[in-house]
Amino acid sequence: MMQISPETQLFIREHSSDDVRVLALQAKKYPDIDMPTAITQIAGRQVAAEKIPSWREIEEIWYPKHLSLEQCSSEITARYKARLSQGDSLTDLTGGFGIDCSFLATGFKSATYVERQEELCEIASHNFPLLGLNHITIYNEDAVTHLQQMNREDCIFIDPARRNEHGGKTVAISDCEPDVATLEELLLSKANRIMIKLSPMLDLSLALKTMKHTQEAHVISVNNDCKELLLIIGDTPPTHQIPIHCINLTSKEKQSFVFTREEEARVECTYTEKVGTYLYEPNASILKAGAFRSIAASYHTRKLHPNSHLYTSDEWIKEFPGRVFQVTGQCSFNKKEIKECIGDIKKANITVRNFPATVAEIRKRTKLSDGGETYLFATTLSNDQKVLIRCSKVSSNS
Repeated sequence: MMQISPETQLFIREHSSDDVRVLALQAKKYPDIDMPTAITQIAGRQVAAEKIPSWREIEEIWYPKHLSLEQCSSEITARYKARLSQGDSLTDLTGGFGIDCSFLATGFKSATYVERQEELCEIASHNFPLLGLNHITIYNEDAVTHLQQMNREDCIFIDPARRNEHGGKTVAISDCEPDVATLEELLLSKANRIMIKLSPMLDLSLALKTMKHTQEAHVISVNNDCKELLLIIGDTPPTHQIPIHCINLTSKEKQSFVFTREEEARVECTYTEKVGTYLYEPNASILKAGAFRSIAASYHTRKLHPNSHLYTSDEWIKEFPGRVFQVTGQCSFNKKEIKECIGDIKKANITVRNFPATVAEIRKRTKLSDGGETYLFATTLSNDQKVLIRCSKVSSNS
């Protein structure tokens, strides 16, 4: 059973903002302190201050080792998921640190947390009452074992782990553990609604083909950084086109764009070889979901090239879900033209979209360092002309 002595608790409070690497080297100065535990808790608090801000002031919260905390959801994505399902009963089959479970559980009369790591179960048992979540029952069990034995409930949440933990690209659900594709029928026999959280590295098209009972999909980004894919499956096959929700969450707003694969295939999209007054880059969720033609049609923009995924217009479209720029110049990749286009600027933020050179190669050619107020997009127009587009940011929509 995990215990933290009063002396160690006081040390944690007094050193909550210290550099844990320095503290680790000073362990001999504090013989009465459980330094490994103190370092884990201080590091956890520091990560949580940004990742789970509503827990910041609860000093008694226990935090897990670094790996578990890195892999868990942020509060902002957990709150989004919590708005998608409510009912009488919920089971989280892959409880982990318990962030998703704690926020999801607020919408249910009773909840079950399942986790095979005993230490994480102990932490959850300690933390949930501090959060006022006394209606959560904790089971130290394997997810599949519990699933096979559990009663039918309103909702199941599951977050399968990527099997490849060494940097390999994980593109299929079969690369995860447990493999929810093989469990789909069992899951459907146990709940009316199943929420499956997946890595943003997974191939969304393949996931939709794999999970036959998918009712809707959500591609969730935070501050234009794609964080997770969420599939919601139900106990009847979908009789309609599957809506794909492209969500970008920030501290100020929620950008939302919804489309279907069928709409994307049939929608008309205008391509152009002329860059207008404004340039648009869709947010990360839209790009991940592949709403390339749908976004152009919905916001009445012209697409630069089928593979460039940049858009333009002569009028400012303030509501566009992504970054918006005003075009201040354009040139080819010719050295003389580049020099005239960039003028006397020393810094620029460079983005490559469908262009035969890397950012590093462009920096070398332009001699521009990173940063500043100027933005350069290296891309291809509909006539296959390769161009550099110089811009200034108009909007910070993402």
